[in-house]
Amino acid sequence: MSTEVTTDSKAADSAATGAAPASPALVSAPTAVDATVILAGGRTRARTFSWSRVAYGVLGLILSAAIWELVSCLKDDPVILPTVQKTVSTFWDYLTQKYPAVQGKTLWRHALVSAARILAGWGAGVVIGVALGGVMASVRVIRYLLDPIIEISRPLPPLAFIPLFIVWFGIGETPKFILILIGVVPVMIIATVSALDAVPKELVQASRSLGASPLWSLLTVRLRSALPGIITGMRLAMGGAWTSIVAVELIAATSGLGYLINNAGVNLQTPLVLSGILAISVLGITFDGLLRLLHRFADPTSR
Repeated sequence: MSTEVTTDSKAADSAATGAAPASPALVSAPTAVDATVILAGGRTRARTFSWSRVAYGVLGLILSAAIWELVSCLKDDPVILPTVQKTVSTFWDYLTQKYPAVQGKTLWRHALVSAARILAGWGAGVVIGVALGGVMASVRVIRYLLDPIIEISRPLPPLAFIPLFIVWFGIGETPKFILILIGVVPVMIIATVSALDAVPKELVQASRSLGASPLWSLLTVRLRSALPGIITGMRLAMGGAWTSIVAVELIAATSGLGYLINNAGVNLQTPLVLSGILAISVLGITFDGLLRLLHRFADPTSR
């Protein structure tokens, strides 16, 4: 009763002064069922782990495998499409057994070769792209000079350079490294510049007012705030790197998953072809999962 009188008196006072009446407090402590985190802009995100999302993901995989198995049984031709069981067993067998037609190496050895090439080219591309992106975002003249070059090279598929690189560099490791590099650098430059441009100017001005130099402000304030966006660019670049390396290994390589897939296809070893594709998928998911974990540490709102 006393609460109603107090609320009514506040509303009357607000009406007398012309101010909007104050809203009654509606905020209550979050319960275990409705535990949310309020983010910038009024968005909310569930704090607890979503088992339903995992369940739907597993269900999607089961349905895909069931459709695959059904089509394989209807086709009844293991060369065209082997069963799921045959593909998985082949994948498991060649993880430890050597395939004579593919340089006498096991599946995991070819996977390690491809992964090493990816990490070398992608890592160098990330470093170069972030460095150039940081310079372009900080020095306007450099941005004006490099922006047309980036825009011209960005739509070009790296695979179009394979014939040139084979002529220029042969079939060694150099063309593979450069092919990944030219695919990663433009993506990282654009991601870095966009992320740095999105950093609130108030943060930069505050650091400068405290005596930070432009370089120190870039390293400690702008790059730190832009890190989630940069990591997102790293994830996108990783996907493009896998596309590039597998394609070049199909044509100009004597090892790697692309070479294994091509050689197995020539010998009509369809289960081994699918095993190589499955290995690429596993490695890609693993690398992306590590980058997503890094993103969670870099962005507190995503935890």
